[in-house]
This record gives sequence, structure tokens and C-alpha cells, in this order.
Amino acid sequence: MRSYASFKATMASSIGMCRLHMRGRGSLSKCFQTIDMCLQRNVGTNVAAAQSEALKKEETEQKDGIKSFYAVQAERQEQAERSVLISCHSKTNGKKILKYLSRHGDIKKCFFYESYGTYAVVEFANQESLASLYEGTSIPSINHESVVPFKSRLLSLRSLGPADPPNNQSGPQYQPQTTIPIHQLIQRLSREDSIDQQVTSLTEAYQLTEENTCLRFLVCSLLKDIAAAYFPECTIRPFGSSVNGFGKLGCDLDMFLDLDSISGRNIKKPKAGLSLEYQMKRVNSERAVTQSILSVIGECVDQFGPGCVGVQKILNARCPLVRFAHQPSGFQCDLTANNRVAMKSTELLYLYGALDRRVRYLVFAVRCWARAHGITSSIPGAWISNFSLTVMVLFFLQRRSTPIIPTLDHLQGLAGPADKTVIEGNDCTFVSDFSQIQLQSNTETLEQLLHEFFDFYSTFAFSRMSINIRKGKEQNKPEVSPLHIQNPFEPSLNVSKNVNVTQLDRFVALCQESSWLLQQSETNAPGAGAGKTAPTPWGLAALLLPSQAAGVKGRKKRKREPASERIKSLLDSLKKNNGQKKSQDSQ
Repeated sequence: MRSYASFKATMASSIGMCRLHMRGRGSLSKCFQTIDMCLQRNVGTNVAAAQSEALKKEETEQKDGIKSFYAVQAERQEQAERSVLISCHSKTNGKKILKYLSRHGDIKKCFFYESYGTYAVVEFANQESLASLYEGTSIPSINHESVVPFKSRLLSLRSLGPADPPNNQSGPQYQPQTTIPIHQLIQRLSREDSIDQQVTSLTEAYQLTEENTCLRFLVCSLLKDIAAAYFPECTIRPFGSSVNGFGKLGCDLDMFLDLDSISGRNIKKPKAGLSLEYQMKRVNSERAVTQSILSVIGECVDQFGPGCVGVQKILNARCPLVRFAHQPSGFQCDLTANNRVAMKSTELLYLYGALDRRVRYLVFAVRCWARAHGITSSIPGAWISNFSLTVMVLFFLQRRSTPIIPTLDHLQGLAGPADKTVIEGNDCTFVSDFSQIQLQSNTETLEQLLHEFFDFYSTFAFSRMSINIRKGKEQNKPEVSPLHIQNPFEPSLNVSKNVNVTQLDRFVALCQESSWLLQQSETNAPGAGAGKTAPTPWGLAALLLPSQAAGVKGRKKRKREPASERIKSLLDSLKKNNGQKKSQDSQ
């Protein structure tokens, strides 16, 4: 009875947690997955068998309920159009704010966060509520200063009457906007019961929350209000990590100024008679058009955009962009235009991540591991990029004896007429209907896949072979570069051309050591330090310890070693802790 009661309580807790983390994409299947994890932990079933059944169930459930990439985008954009961003005092009573704003209409969602002050994101149920809100919003009057009278949906809430009584000044509850520190993450993972649960816990701690995703779309919508002064029918869409399913809290916000939706491009002209055309400025090239548009939009953001600071117009880059910081949200933003290939890459990663939950979970684990050891960096340089690392994970999953995800060529073969997409002569076609994709039955656990990932790339022939997720197999390198990863949609480009030999050697050496470490019983089993305030790191947590990276910096390529001195020291420490625990148990 006690076991059943414990299971029932844990089940209820898991369902509650699922409700808190529900997302538009695959939320029902995620809830089932969490419940399956609880069953494994409390009832003591065989882990591999239970996960096999869970994966089979999830494959069916996800396809039935999953939304296409553009359906999710459209839904998010519509929500953002009904939302406002409000700066308020840190001690402002949240209920009082909602009561005040609800006079203008029903509020569908509201949450608070901190970024250079306290802010509230408020989503109204109807667009008409915004018109009512604007009617009661005034332009600020500031002594000895002037203001640019540009009205946006970034507002400030002022208290004009007496202050609230002290007992009402507790302040709102804030939503996290950044990831937890790495030492806290290691402690959290060390308390889990399996490596599969560690990977799941890491993903849940790092992935974008529902609130953070809403804020990203709202910032795009606020920026669109500025661009719409010149291009009334334009759209600004987020792309990259913000929407592909692999973004972590605190990642940059990449945006794409989409002018393809402007009407009048595909109007059928009569074969005879009269027709009208817009007179437009003619420029030498598409690139010149992009540079001109971004130059003007960048100037408007700099001069008129409230909260936009540090605006840089980087127009001579391969992909021209405007870079700035949006202080009210805390996001570092990059705005590009005419970047359709990047949007298709985002859609492809979203599709792969939605096909099987293990794709996202493994990417999060590998990315976190890579950042902990300095393999990736937020600073431009010779490091492996997050995108390159993600493609390497996808390629590994395609190369399993039973592939977990299909090749891009296979997805292209499933595409229908509506999926046909050619961008600048490159065929970017692949299927968007998830129901058309039939996955093979692979039941490998996250623990197995993590270990095999390190094993796979510790022996990969980087000197001769190229990584290609379109074909799903190694190919001879077409150029002399340490790491060659073919761009999925622009085959002539190497997305990892910046990586030098030193960084690739560090990656291989860390893969070798991580693979070896996962084979050791002292670091691959929970229990060391169990019940302590700070349990001894094991499994994935042990791989994130920063001391391991220091032992391989600048190391020249050499034969595979059993372990570095730092890993031996870690193992000695674990053995000592286990010995002390056994001694205490016997007393």
C-alpha cells in the first residue's frame, strides 16, 4: 500500500509538472514520457523494456498531435500581436495590475520577469482590447528632456496614488530567463537515479520555457511595428535556436525580416488591355536591396526603438545584419533579411527534434557538455558552433544500425507539391506533414546513445571524411579543412570551415575520455554520496566537471589513453567516498 501511495503521489506531481511545462508542440507525449519515468523509478520495472514501450507509444502519439513548424509560428505570432510589454515597480501587486488591465478586456496570459527592472507580459484575449488600452495611455512628460513620439506596445505603469500598505508589497513571482549555474546543475543531476533521468533533467532545466518563448515572439512583434512604417505588410519571424526546439534559456534572438508576404507579387496580369504596377526603386542586386533595407531599419531601431541599445549595422557580412541589445527583454538580437535558407534549416531541425524526443535530449546533453569544456563559445572564433554540433548529433543518429531519424534525401522524397522550395538555385524541399514519416523501431536508451556518441566521434576519420545529413553517410572531403560538415541546403558550403586543428583535436580527446569515463563503474552508477547535501557527481554530471577540460587543452593528437590524471583523481575520490559509506553502513 505504501508503494502504491508513493506512486500515486508521484504520478499526481508529474501530471502537475506537465501542466506547468505544456508547450504547443508534443505536450501530451511529453506528459506521458514523464509519467513513464516515474513508473520506472517507483515500481522498479526493467528500464530498457519500459523505455522501449514508452518510445513506441510516443512515436504514435507525437505524430497525431504535433503541429507543423509554420502552424506553430502563425499561432505564436497571433498571440504576440495581442500582447503588450509593461515596465512596472518591483513591489507592484500582481493582482492589482491584472485588475487594472482587465478593464480593457479579458486577459488570457500574464507573467512577470526581471531584466533591467521588472516587466510584465500581458496577452489579451482579443485584439480590440489593445485599442481600449491605447486610449487611456499617455505620452510621458519629462522636464528638461524631449521624447521621440513613437508609440509602441512597450509601456510603463506608474502609480499616481498613495503607496500600497506594506503587507501588499510582496511583489510578483518572476519567471526565469537564464539557465541555472553549472555547479547547481551538476548537483541536481547527481541526485538522479539514472543517466536517462539526468539527460531529461538537464533538458528540462535548460530548454526555453513557455514564457520565454512568448517573450521572444513579442519582441519580434514590437520590432515589426517599427519596420511596418516602411513595409506595412512585412513580418519579422524568429529563427534558429529560439524556435527550432534546441534553444536554451539566455540564447540570442535571431530574427528574419520577411518581405515575401507583401501582396502584389503573384498577381496574374491580363494578356491584353491595361494593368497597373507600383513604381519602385531599382537596385543592382538582391544583396544591395537587403543592405539598403537593413540600413534604414537599423537606423529606425537606433533612433526610435524604445529599449534598443548598442545598435550595429553589419552590412558587409556574408549575411548582412543589424545587431542590438533589447534591454526590456534582456535579449541580444540579430536582424537579417532575405535569409530564407536559415528559415528552412530552422524548420528542418524543428522537424527532427519533434520526430523523436531522444533527438532533443541528446542535443541538449552534448551541447551542455561541449560548453562546459570550452568546445563551443559565444565568442566568434575557431570553436565548433552549436549548429555544427547539432548536425553532428543528427548524423550520428542517422548512422545507428537502426536509424533513429531519416536522411534529408528521404524527407525530400516524401514531400508533396506544396512542400516544393527552391532558394537561390538550391533545392530546400522536404516533407512538412509528420504523418507521412514512418520511423524505424529503435529502442536504444539515452544512456546508450550518449556513450555511443562519444565512441562514434572518438574514432571518426575526420582527416578524410565529411559529415552529410542529406545522404546520412560519410563522404570524401571536397576540401582541405580539419572538420567538414556539409550545409544541408547549400552543398558547396562547409558550416564548420572556421574550426581549426587544435579545436578538433580537443573535441576528439574529450570524446575519448568521456567514452572511457562512462564505462567505469565508479562514475557510472548513482549512490556515491547519496543522502548528502552535495552528492558526488556521477554519470553525466561527472562529464560536466570543468577540471576534465583543463587536462586536454592544447594537447596534440595521439593514441587513445585510458584517462587523464584528473579523471584518475576523480575515480580515487569516488572510491574513497564509497569506502567510507560502506564502513559507516557496517557500523
